[in-house]
Amino acid sequence: MDIKNAQLEVDNWIKNHGVRYFNELTNMAQLTEEVGEVARIIARRYGEQSEKESDKNKDLGEELADVMFVVLCLANQTGINLQEAFDKKLDLKTKRDHDRHHNNQKLK
Repeated sequence: MDIKNAQLEVDNWIKNHGVRYFNELTNMAQLTEEVGEVARIIARRYGEQSEKESDKNKDLGEELADVMFVVLCLANQTGINLQEAFDKKLDLKTKRDHDRHHNNQKLK
């Protein structure tokens, strides 16, 4: 599924299962919370912090999907075509960063 269709799916979900979008500030707080959950899993599973028994069953993919859902909500409610924005950003990064990363000795 492309980003444009993902935005439509989220909008349809909100219309059929939710009452309305949470306001932008509430969604920003939710996004922060979800990113924190991703960070917690990564810090414990891939970083140097020890993983608590209660965290071992946490699904990183599910938490990343939560982040995506809220990002799509924010894009929808602020009128952002995220597909266009993403394509533009990828093009910019491709032009700007190709040689930079290939010439970065730290990445060799």
